Amino acid sequence: MRARLVTLTAVTLTISIYSLAAALSDIRALVLDSKGDAVKDAVVILRLKNSDFSLTRKTGANGEIAFVGVASGEYIVTVEADGFARAEQAVTVVTGGAPELRFELQAALKESVTVKAQPAALGEATATQTTLVTKEQVRATPGATRTNSTSAITSYVPGSYMIHNQLHVHGGHQVTWLVDGVPIPSSNGGVDAGTPFSLNDVSSLEAQRGSYSAEFGDRTYGIFGILPRTGFDATREGEISLIYGNFNLSDNFISFGDHNKKAAYYVSAHGMRTGYGLAAPASRILHDQSYAYGGFGNLIFKPDDVNQFRLMGSLQSEYFDVPNDPEAQASGTRDVARQRDGFIFLTWVRTFGQRFMLTVSPFYHFAGGSFEGGADDTPLIPRHERSYRYAGLHLVASAVTRRHSLKAGFHGFIERDRNFFRIEEAGQTGVAVDQLSKTRGNLRAFFAGDQYKVTDWFSLIGGVRFTRFAAAARETAVDPRIGATLRLPRINWTFHGFYGRYYQEPPLSTVTGPLLEFALKKGFGILPLKGERNEEHQFGVTIPFEGWWIDVVHYRTGAKNFLDHEALGASSILLPVTVERARIRGLDVSFNSAAIFKLLRLSFIYSHMRIEGQGAITGGLTDFRTPAGFFFLDHDQRHTLKGGVSVKLPWKLLLFEETHYGSGFASVGEPENSGGGETTPAGRPVNSHLPGRFRFDASLIRNFGKDWTVSVNSWNVFNSSYLLDNSPTLGGVHWSTPRQLWVEVRYRFRY
Repeated sequence: MRARLVTLTAVTLTISIYSLAAALSDIRALVLDSKGDAVKDAVVILRLKNSDFSLTRKTGANGEIAFVGVASGEYIVTVEADGFARAEQAVTVVTGGAPELRFELQAALKESVTVKAQPAALGEATATQTTLVTKEQVRATPGATRTNSTSAITSYVPGSYMIHNQLHVHGGHQVTWLVDGVPIPSSNGGVDAGTPFSLNDVSSLEAQRGSYSAEFGDRTYGIFGILPRTGFDATREGEISLIYGNFNLSDNFISFGDHNKKAAYYVSAHGMRTGYGLAAPASRILHDQSYAYGGFGNLIFKPDDVNQFRLMGSLQSEYFDVPNDPEAQASGTRDVARQRDGFIFLTWVRTFGQRFMLTVSPFYHFAGGSFEGGADDTPLIPRHERSYRYAGLHLVASAVTRRHSLKAGFHGFIERDRNFFRIEEAGQTGVAVDQLSKTRGNLRAFFAGDQYKVTDWFSLIGGVRFTRFAAAARETAVDPRIGATLRLPRINWTFHGFYGRYYQEPPLSTVTGPLLEFALKKGFGILPLKGERNEEHQFGVTIPFEGWWIDVVHYRTGAKNFLDHEALGASSILLPVTVERARIRGLDVSFNSAAIFKLLRLSFIYSHMRIEGQGAITGGLTDFRTPAGFFFLDHDQRHTLKGGVSVKLPWKLLLFEETHYGSGFASVGEPENSGGGETTPAGRPVNSHLPGRFRFDASLIRNFGKDWTVSVNSWNVFNSSYLLDNSPTLGGVHWSTPRQLWVEVRYRFRY
């Protein structure tokens, strides 16, 4: 529910912070004196942590103040009033809560009083399973700021891992990225590797892994919202990061930012090259070069106290050699893959008093890439070029009353896809089959939801989302969501539960004409793709104790038309497929300690998960087989554990060590040691699971003054070598990451 949060509470905010984060919450604040009477005209000052930016509001006659659209992140709140000592509180906010922050001011005997986060604030916890990762955590985590790295997610979010070069969360690989609270649309999730931007551009990352409000939910398995850097944390300040390591790794980054009272800007650029790009199909690294470059920009303009405008854009391009095993390398196979991603968002935020806000965000998103088979490939030489364009609007109206936090809105886009397929049989007399397809579709979703605070210790959330998808086929979904949180007084244990349904629109990609005839000759067929429909149940508890806390969540997701991918014969061209049904059952455990002797912090996340499919392929590439009973999906892994230790050492050194354990993914291959002859929908035997394995990562960090930071980092410190998975995706089997060593130098400068 809330992981990696030392403090669980809330903060008051105003218009200039409303659009500074991935997603928004509503806040109520109450300022009282020591007798419990309301304090009128108390000055509440909000400051974003590690930023010069601050805002001021005054309480009314009842001592209350309400704010709509509070941004996720870390803040400092200060309250000042005549005749009272100043009170200050450091607080953290995550999406979905509607808390009440309570200040009891003392007589002005002292100049100031620092108020720690109150345990009662835990009663405002939301049913949404949320992890907030700060910029400091990102920069301390080995490899988290490297281009295309997902370590900031897999190190902190239970049930997340990388397999066959794709991020998986809670049993699926369809995830949504939010920027400024606006979803980056993509109906082709799971195709590309890595993140759509550099995490150097992020002030904090918020991960939701289920129990979503009605505002979100087109991607069931993970929602990742970013608080981008804005320029409000800098005054004509820039930053350079230089990385160099083995495999000829070079990964460099530069940024500039500045602000005044009405505007702020932030721009950055990055570039990377390495001799180890994608996970390799053998322990020896062959044909695995990669390079990438990109940029990000963010411009904020606030003409007055009630309006704000933001223009944000990103562009990233990547190239990968598709790695070979020794046999493919000797045969002359030289496949390559490319991917591109870019978006531009314009957001307008308008407040009406303290209790109503309107957010309007038109957007455009482009994604594309290609797979290019080499001239010496056998038995097939494949080529696939793809591009996806989305243009749409995200609109949210928010209102807050004494007990209710209401939201209603619209999310929709028009999609245009282009896919070019070519398959050529190797040899001088090989037959070539070409197909160019252009498809279009649109999605319209309307949503409404409320968070009702029944008492200080009990809250209800509810909502409904109506979705209409239109392409070659038309689908409609009405998805209810309901949840509750219950805090036990005094001990402050918080129980939370949720039930909800979700709809995920299908990819538009389709195969017709000569390529369909080719597939039929090979014994395959192509069925129309259908949208995935999910039903989620969740129950959990958060237990705090003097700065320590543990969070336990049990969840169960049932899926109909579960979206996956399948390779067309030996072509390495991936086509989307849907499995008739899937069931995902799991238990997440998160633990975080307080500082031990002011030197040591401990944390771990654990996931016990079972991911099973049932039935035949209902859409996409199929050989029309119908397996009996349930079977393990190829990314099923029973136990996943990550433990972290942060230690302050002499000479101002910080050591961060991570231990990763996985019990082994489902094994797909020849039927040796088979545990009952289970098969996937494509007829491949499933041999239970691969062996378990450990991996150790580490970073050693040293700051030199305020401007210089040097770190020595390693993935897979002991160079453990093991088979990670054998799913037929981008090169077949995949082996563990070899030991990677690199040095990073980071410098802040003024201009």
